[in-house]
Amino acid sequence: MTGSDLERVRDHFLRLGSNSRRLRFGRPVSDEFLERYAEALFDAVSIVYGAEIDGVIRGVTEMRGDATSWGRFAEAAVSVEDNYQDRGIGGALLKRLVQAAQNRGVSQLYMVCLRDNHKMKHLAQKNEAILDYCVDSVEGRITDLHPSFGSLFSEWFDEASDYVSSLMEPARK
Repeated sequence: MTGSDLERVRDHFLRLGSNSRRLRFGRPVSDEFLERYAEALFDAVSIVYGAEIDGVIRGVTEMRGDATSWGRFAEAAVSVEDNYQDRGIGGALLKRLVQAAQNRGVSQLYMVCLRDNHKMKHLAQKNEAILDYCVDSVEGRITDLHPSFGSLFSEWFDEASDYVSSLMEPARK
């Protein structure tokens, strides 16, 4: 996704229910916070993927690197709107993000969530993350990421497919 998708990503965050917001951001957050967050997301060194259903973004995954480049470590996050959870959207988004991390030389991908965020812990475990439990949070680390021919080809193919699909859709208003 690009900066031109800012409004669509912001609208996705604004549609998250109060519990989904708390689980995604670690605390209750306001609409104003989400608007600022979405803007900052596209200003940072980040990769953002969205799951679009019927022309509307219903899930977002993001990976942030250092302030100016991709380093050995990056942080990942996933959000899926309440009515679209438990359909495999978060898993598909995170899988694509892990692949992007591999291909950018990121060797460890971090995810931090609240202890009661069972869905995020499950997604982390499906991606072979090591989970470290703290008092009220859990840190997941997906380690030993290395690019391969398969990961490079798969990311290229996904990007090319998305591009071709976008050419075939009517122009968005």
